[in-house]
Amino acid sequence: MRIKLLSIAAFVVIGIFLLGGCAPQTTGTPATQPPVKPPPAKPPVVEYPNIDRESKIPSDQAKITPETDVYPPVLHSDEYEQPVPMPYPINTAGAEDSGFMMPDGNTFYFFFTPDPQVPVEKQLIDEVTGIYVSKKVNGQWQKPTRVWLQDAGKLSLEGCEFVKDNKMWFCTAREGYTGLHWGTAEYIDGKWQNWKVEDFNPDYDVGELHITTDGKELYFHSSRAGGKGQYDIWVSKKGNGEWLPPQNVDIVNSPEVDGWPSLTQDGNELWFTRTYMGAPAIYRSKRVNNEWQEPELIVSQFAGESSVDNEGNIYFTHHFYKDAVMLEADIYVIHKK
Repeated sequence: MRIKLLSIAAFVVIGIFLLGGCAPQTTGTPATQPPVKPPPAKPPVVEYPNIDRESKIPSDQAKITPETDVYPPVLHSDEYEQPVPMPYPINTAGAEDSGFMMPDGNTFYFFFTPDPQVPVEKQLIDEVTGIYVSKKVNGQWQKPTRVWLQDAGKLSLEGCEFVKDNKMWFCTAREGYTGLHWGTAEYIDGKWQNWKVEDFNPDYDVGELHITTDGKELYFHSSRAGGKGQYDIWVSKKGNGEWLPPQNVDIVNSPEVDGWPSLTQDGNELWFTRTYMGAPAIYRSKRVNNEWQEPELIVSQFAGESSVDNEGNIYFTHHFYKDAVMLEADIYVIHKK
């Protein structure tokens, strides 16, 4: 369920209309009166679009429910309750994907696009596709708001977000850059700001990622050489302030796709997505004596890209398919018993 962002060329920046001023009338003669300069030009105030994301969902796009789901997620563990969709206003008839739950379970980030059938180059300009955040207040999820990570008036598309403390990592395709990059932002005074492109060593080929609580290990998926399959999970450890060359997390990888890693706060459970019977499924590996163990299947059938809170609840993306066509996507949760 990685966001399939296409490489985009640089776009033309919106022209700035400068407001001119008239010089006031003066007295005296030109020989003795210095010329009066007009006041400095003021650039126009450019505001972010304030559009309800649901208004861009096609009117004929019906909401799929567990009762109408052709391929519902299948639970394989007795540690959890049955999978259920997160409530509205998190899920809509559009596509909610790439969820990231903060450890306390009260702040949820996710990617949204109103129509998954629309090409990415059109998502870029629809003014609603991007990262959203919702907070839980008195047990109720609040209306999600857009997380802006680019200057107003400039084009960009972000996804695959990961948040640790007051820092966010995200993948981005944006004006002024070609291809897909990693970016970072800081949460200051109640909003995300100071965003910038901050790529990892290009030799590492870092895909979707998770950084451990202590900041010493970076887990990510990659198709880099030396793996077992299309995607493998790798770990890079921090040394002298830098991420060291990645090592293959051998025991959790297979000839299938293995990716989208997520770890518990204590670092003792590694959750990831693997292809099972032709569709994405979620697996878990436990760390015992500092060694990862053989992974076990937890939930299958179009279930992937998981995130874990401190209560042990698992949040994941479920894609709805029919006749080999992906119709929409929701965020599901399996509650720990």
